[in-house]
Amino acid sequence: MKNNIVLIGMPGAGKSTVGVLLAKAMNYQFLDTDLTIQQEQGKKLFEIINEKGLDEFLNIENDVLSRIDAFNSVIATGGSAVFGKEAMEHLKSIGYIVYIKLSCEEIIRRVNNIKTRGIAMKKGKTIADVYKERVPLYDKYADIIVDAEGTTIEECVESIIEACENIK
Repeated sequence: MKNNIVLIGMPGAGKSTVGVLLAKAMNYQFLDTDLTIQQEQGKKLFEIINEKGLDEFLNIENDVLSRIDAFNSVIATGGSAVFGKEAMEHLKSIGYIVYIKLSCEEIIRRVNNIKTRGIAMKKGKTIADVYKERVPLYDKYADIIVDAEGTTIEECVESIIEACENIK
């Protein structure tokens, strides 16, 4: 039964910010998977990536997201969640996947703390490289795509609510 809304998109797209307001508007619970990973590991995301490496972080993320048991929840995922096939199949089975879409230029403008934010990216790669790699996966998994370019947070929340009502 799909009774959750799962937010995917690039770091800086506003998944957590939009997610909290969306959960309030829908009277749903809110779950941030980055925080779940941090709590399970006892470390911040960037510490996990620095200590265990990118591949192991992605394995941990895939495992944690594959075990999410939520009901009537808005689930904000990390930007790299789409690399976990099992995680995405599980999330798709329990909820509608909503891709919060922004231009690469807007993401670059918003993300200025790459080192401490815990962005899963290979050394030497740029945000633009990560964007090009991930967008096809966001498109692949999305049930709903919300173009958030030039919108307020409230407008983005309204667009998601409207799209979810139309899909049910």
